[in-house]
Order: sequence, then structure tokens, then C-alpha cells
Amino acid sequence: MSKRNWLVWGFTLSGIVLLVGFPFLTPNNYIMHVSIIAFFFAILASSWSLLAGYAGQFSFGHMAFMAIGAYSTGLYSKFIRLGTAPTGICTPEIKIGDHWLFFINAYGDNCLDIAKKTMPVGTLIYRLPPWHGIILAAIMGGVFGVLVGGLVLRLRRTYLALFTIGFSEIVRVAINAEIAITDGPNGLQLQPLFPNGMFGFSAVDKIPPYYAMMLLFVVSMLFMYWLTNSRFGLFIRSIREDEEAAAALGVHIVRYKVLVFTITSIIAAVAGAVYAHYVQVITPNILLIAQMSLVIAMAVIGGLESLLAAAIGAIAIEFMLELLRELHIGPLVVDMTTWRLVFFGLLLMLTLRFWNNGLLYPIIQRLTRRGVAEETVAKRLAGQEGDV
Repeated sequence: MSKRNWLVWGFTLSGIVLLVGFPFLTPNNYIMHVSIIAFFFAILASSWSLLAGYAGQFSFGHMAFMAIGAYSTGLYSKFIRLGTAPTGICTPEIKIGDHWLFFINAYGDNCLDIAKKTMPVGTLIYRLPPWHGIILAAIMGGVFGVLVGGLVLRLRRTYLALFTIGFSEIVRVAINAEIAITDGPNGLQLQPLFPNGMFGFSAVDKIPPYYAMMLLFVVSMLFMYWLTNSRFGLFIRSIREDEEAAAALGVHIVRYKVLVFTITSIIAAVAGAVYAHYVQVITPNILLIAQMSLVIAMAVIGGLESLLAAAIGAIAIEFMLELLRELHIGPLVVDMTTWRLVFFGLLLMLTLRFWNNGLLYPIIQRLTRRGVAEETVAKRLAGQEGDV
């Protein structure tokens, strides 16, 4: 194995060990909470990097797909129940083995509350596990990704950005307006990610959701790296560089644009679903343009053309934003809740002006490519000696 490969594997294994052991090194609940949110933003920033940095599709709708995933699992948790007897009132009702799956009506009187008065004594009614809703979130993210992608990905960058801004606003306004279904600005309540706890931890402990979000982060990163190193990755990069040349070489432009758009939409939707069950309440504010701007800035500052740089940038910036909430100057404590965003914006402006590839991507590239030139020269010299 070459020196470069040893270095890459060493960093990868060290990172995994650090992530796995972090909860035991830092048992502080606040730090654990920030870590979970940082993983969430890392998933969003890296998947947006795949869409914009690799495929060249500058979309402002990424948070909309995240919200679609979050509200899909939230509405599933709110309106769908499993019972040991039919209600006779709620429709539709579907018999599954010895149980009945039924839907609680959104408008008018709650059919389940009415049915409980006449249902047999001892009837059990269950909420379905959160992972069912997370699967539904992935499906809904894919469906909307195909629909939106099929509509807009024939458009160029500027029009794509404008269309996805409009789509995001439509989703936000619809969620805000349908109070009977989504609870509007009051916030939709969800059950915890692990309602009954796990491995001796209670439903409110931070360690199970930490590992859940970390696992989702690692799996999504591995999946996206596999994609970028496959023919799929080669095709989307060729589309980014020159659509006409890629089409002339036989690349189906629209198909691959829709595919990458759908894949990143699914990743965002699943991240949104896990996040929603972790925080247990979601509001339309998650769709504000400022939230999408934050994800874009994390990817740009880390390095737009690197999944790892975008992810590390998101994690670092999330911790920085939390640490900068207060500034201690001797006995003086300065509230930085607003000013920290000013410094963050200044950092983004400097990055765009002086470091087009981000702050972290050049460092990662230097570390992972160290020794490549020496290895290439050594191979050439060895080849020349063999020819002699």
C-alpha cells in the first residue's frame, strides 16, 4: 500500500475512533446536543456539496426537502395508529393480521376520541415506531425530488436557484397555513427518536440519538463517496464542466441531473426526519432562507468541491457559533448572539474573495496528496531502469 493510502486510512480510522469515543470523553449534555446538531448540518452541507460542487446544480431548495422529510414523519406519527380492534369511525381502516391500521381525521372532531367510548374494553392502541416515519420521509423526499428535478433541471443555474427559492417558500407557506394538519407556527410535536430508550439509556439521554445521527452521517458520507468515485460521479462532473461536451459524448444530461437531485433530496429528507424526532418539535421556521444560507455557507467555507471539507466545515462552524454566543473580556460578558453572525458573514466574504476552494479543502488535499509526486517520480525512474 502506498504512503498516500496509508495516510488516508490512518486519518479515516482515527476519525471513526474519535467519533465513537466522543460521548465517553465528553459526557456533557450540552456538548452532546451541539454535536448532534453539528452532524445534522454536516449531512446537509455535504449532500448540498454533492449537488452544487460536484454536479453544478445551485439549488436553494435543500432545506425544503429536509422539511418535507421532517413533516412526513411528524404527520405519520400524529395521524396514524395501530389498534387491536377497529374504530368503526376513523376512515380508512386497514386490517393487518390481528390488528387494524387507521387514520385520525385532521378536520372536525377527533374520530379516535369518539371511538374510544364504544371500543371493546382492553383494546390497545399503539403509535408506530419512528423508523417507520423515517422510511416514509425517504420515500417522500425521493418523490418530491423526482417531481421538482424533472421540472427544473433543464434550467440554468440562475433560474434553478430562483425556482427552488420559490418552491421552498411555497412549502413553508403551506405548512404555516394548514394549522389543522401541521399545527402551523405552533409547532408539530413528535415522539422521541427512541421512545422506550435503548441499551439502558432513557428516551431523554443524548447518547442514543448521538450515535443514530453519527451513523447516518457516516453512512451518507460513504455512500456519497462511492457515488463520486463511480461512473456516476464522472458523469455529473462532466455535466458541471460542459453540458454540451458531455451530451456529445453520450451522457444523458437530464437523467443524471434528476438522479443527483433526487439522491441529495432523499439524504436531506432522512436527515430532517431524524432531526425532527430528536428535537421533538418542528416549525415552519426551519424553512427560512437564513437556514438555507447557513448550509450553503458551511459548504462554501469548508470547500464546495469536497464532501469531507463541507462536512468538517459544517461541524466546525456549528461549534463556533455556539462557543461565540458569549464573549468574556475580563469581568465583562458581551452578548454575541447577533454579532457572531456578523463575524461569520465576514468570514464567508473573505473566503469567497481569497479562497475559492474553501478554507479546509486545500489543507485536506495537501494532507491526502502528500508524497504523490515523489511516488510518481519513483515509478517513472523504476520504469526507465527496467527499459535499460
